[in-house]
Amino acid sequence: MTAPTTAPDPVPPVSPSPGGPSGPALPAVSAQAERKARLARMKRRATMFLGVATAIFLAVTLWGGDATWAGYVQATAEGGMVGGLADWFAVTALFRHPLGIPIPHTAIIVTKKDQFGETLGEFIQDAFLTPEAVTERIRAAEVGDRLAAWLRDPDNAARVSAEVMDGAVQVSDLVRDDDVQRVLQRVVRERLDTVPVAPLAGRALDFLIRDGRHQQALSAAIRELDRYLTEHGHELRAQLGARSPWWLPGAAEDRLFERLVDGAHTLLQAMLEDEGHHLRQRFEQRLVQLADDLRHDPAYRARGEELKAELLAQPQVGEWVGALWADAKAQLRTQAEDPDSDLRRRLAEVVVATGERIHDEPALASRVDDAAATAATYLVEHFHGEIVGLVSGTIERWDAAETAERLELLLGPDLQFIRINGTVVGAAAGLALHTVAQVLA
Repeated sequence: MTAPTTAPDPVPPVSPSPGGPSGPALPAVSAQAERKARLARMKRRATMFLGVATAIFLAVTLWGGDATWAGYVQATAEGGMVGGLADWFAVTALFRHPLGIPIPHTAIIVTKKDQFGETLGEFIQDAFLTPEAVTERIRAAEVGDRLAAWLRDPDNAARVSAEVMDGAVQVSDLVRDDDVQRVLQRVVRERLDTVPVAPLAGRALDFLIRDGRHQQALSAAIRELDRYLTEHGHELRAQLGARSPWWLPGAAEDRLFERLVDGAHTLLQAMLEDEGHHLRQRFEQRLVQLADDLRHDPAYRARGEELKAELLAQPQVGEWVGALWADAKAQLRTQAEDPDSDLRRRLAEVVVATGERIHDEPALASRVDDAAATAATYLVEHFHGEIVGLVSGTIERWDAAETAERLELLLGPDLQFIRINGTVVGAAAGLALHTVAQVLA
């Protein structure tokens, strides 16, 4: 008959503790005092079984005489003693040298800790970190469906939006403004250097002409000119008087000015009312010719490049680019700090829309599963050595004596049942062997 066993205690959670000279300390065992008490209690119980077997053996040996039953009892007790002592030695040898004697192949955890770490790492690699096992688990997890359900939750979308915005702000704080401004200025200059200005302006002008926007622009200019003539008549009259011959009477100047202004108003009004006016047509013809010259005339192209170079040489261009970065950075921080900002709200909407799309398109969800499996497989194939090294390296840095002590607290109470079972099984074996011997005799 074997004594009942209990399930081992769960692995204790990791908690920070100061490291020793050999590296960081092991994770602390939860409720350590209770574990020590339980270990001591189980040791006493196992020792009691061995003590009972020893007491019976001594009693029968001293006072049993030659009675037949005494032989059976003595053999039973003797077998229990041998089994109990053997298993005591085996259990103790896991954690320390029995009786402090440095017998070879004892204190296994202390002496083989590093090898145990390597073996555990290799086991994890061979049993868990295989591409097949990882791919199977990833596909069984249905990452696409889970991701879609998670992203569709507005609270999760808001959380993603906040994290992305906070991350963007932190990145903007990490980089130096001067470096960013220099990069932006260089990029702007390089991009503008590669773009011929004159042909670009010609294409833009062509677009405006085809879309009829040039007529709208001309009408706006005519109205503005007509308004200027009305509002600044006194100034224009004074300039006419300053340029008129000295011998021309003032009344004649007034009549001449009025006729000029009235004629200008009449002409401008006619141009506004008639888009087919010959002056408007001439204006459009000049624009068409200008657009063609800008696109094809080398002289216009050269002059455009000269103007572009002069513009880029102005310090105001660099200041403008720097101001763009400063404004963008400040606006990013403002938007990130406001939970109701447009940017965070729109980003959350994009997250929800992404989840909806994954949910509504099984093919897209399948691609997400494939991507997750591919990424996991890549990590396993290329970084399994680092993962194994993390396990073995962490165990290697643990203090050997403390490792043995902690593991004994964790596993020792259940290992004491091995001692109890050894005593009981040894007693049964001793009885069986003695019985067989008597039958054969």
